[in-house]
Amino acid sequence: MFAYVCLGANDLARAAAFYDATLATLGLSRCDTGDEPNWEDWAGWGTYEDGGRKQDALWVCVPFDRAPATAGNGTMIALKAKSWKQVDDFHAAALAHGGASEGAPGLRLQYNPDFYAAYVRDPDGNKLAVVCRGFTSPQLPKS
Repeated sequence: MFAYVCLGANDLARAAAFYDATLATLGLSRCDTGDEPNWEDWAGWGTYEDGGRKQDALWVCVPFDRAPATAGNGTMIALKAKSWKQVDDFHAAALAHGGASEGAPGLRLQYNPDFYAAYVRDPDGNKLAVVCRGFTSPQLPKS
């Protein structure tokens, strides 16, 4: 459904450091836009290929109009995790890199018996959820 999602940032370097740390816990790395001009106010994570013709990415940017970036009331982006550990690691990385907790990792039985999630705000106040589905207890590490 989505080609990409974009969030505003007031301090791109601070936002990039936050997202580098948190999205790495989900196996996501920075998009390579090195062959293209005009990306100095943007940073993205996920898939960005062939000049954006193939894209599934989360971007942060300085707003085009140069007005302050603001978080939307009721706006939240949910990211997919493959394990409860990824949810836990994402939450910890967010707090260690200037984010704020909006809900510690845990099962949210009010949604579904397998809905394990955490909620954070990035340094600009954007709300993020990270969700793992398909398990009702922690996954054991594979030996």
